[in-house]
Amino acid sequence: MDFVAIDFETANADLSSICQVGIVIFRDGEQIDSWATLVNPEDEFDPVNTSIHGIDEDAVSDAPVWKDVFPQIARRISGGIVVCHTTFDKTALLQACERNHLTPCDCRWINSAMVVRRAWREFSQSGYGLNNLARHFGISYRAHDALEDARCAGLIMLRAITESGLDLDMWLTRVQQPIDSRSRQKIVREGNPDGELFGEVLVITGALSMQRTEAADLAAEAGCRVDSGVTKNTTLLVVGNQDVRRLTGHEKSSKHRKAQELIQRGQAIRILSERDFEYIVAPSLRPV
Repeated sequence: MDFVAIDFETANADLSSICQVGIVIFRDGEQIDSWATLVNPEDEFDPVNTSIHGIDEDAVSDAPVWKDVFPQIARRISGGIVVCHTTFDKTALLQACERNHLTPCDCRWINSAMVVRRAWREFSQSGYGLNNLARHFGISYRAHDALEDARCAGLIMLRAITESGLDLDMWLTRVQQPIDSRSRQKIVREGNPDGELFGEVLVITGALSMQRTEAADLAAEAGCRVDSGVTKNTTLLVVGNQDVRRLTGHEKSSKHRKAQELIQRGQAIRILSERDFEYIVAPSLRPV
């Protein structure tokens, strides 16, 4: 739960015209530091932008320019995970660096808006703006101030981690996957008859660190028939990390609970963690 949340305000429609930056540092799920500064964008201010954030030419007349500000930003975000709400802030930093002939720092970005759309079904299609989220979750928040926007995005990221049970690395993977896992086509495979697991019927439940299609392909190559649901034919259940908000008050998914009910009735189903599954079907993924 260590990451940095960042936000920028711009002087006009050009995302490189950064006039304010706000950074909030989170360690072990707690806010430990924050930093903000106005930036002289060396560009004109559009009245529309000024009406939103209240920053104009006079406010930044004595502020540092991007070339002087960027090293302070890089020192805080280099090598870490950087949270921004929507992709515009990442683009703004990259554009400002390109405009000023600076090399962007090395970090991993995660879009908290994409996280929200996957963490809470009610926000999957709309309502995932910071203003609405702050109201919904009872977060004290003043919009269109870079430091406040960064803080709010960071707090929402923490909430998503806590309520979903997925850590930051898992979320970096999850945001690359479809919003609603139920919208994916059913993953079904026939097993390789030469595989050492031929005859096994495997089902996957929960969020995996790899794509489900990749997991299904690995299982099929190892000989498993891959089914989309638990039935009287199931012999293996691979359990990933569960999104607790999707379990309707239960600690385990419906597939997991159904498998346990069948086990209690005498059906031979082996339940595997993702780690054990990878160890069995993908020797190349085993730790050295």
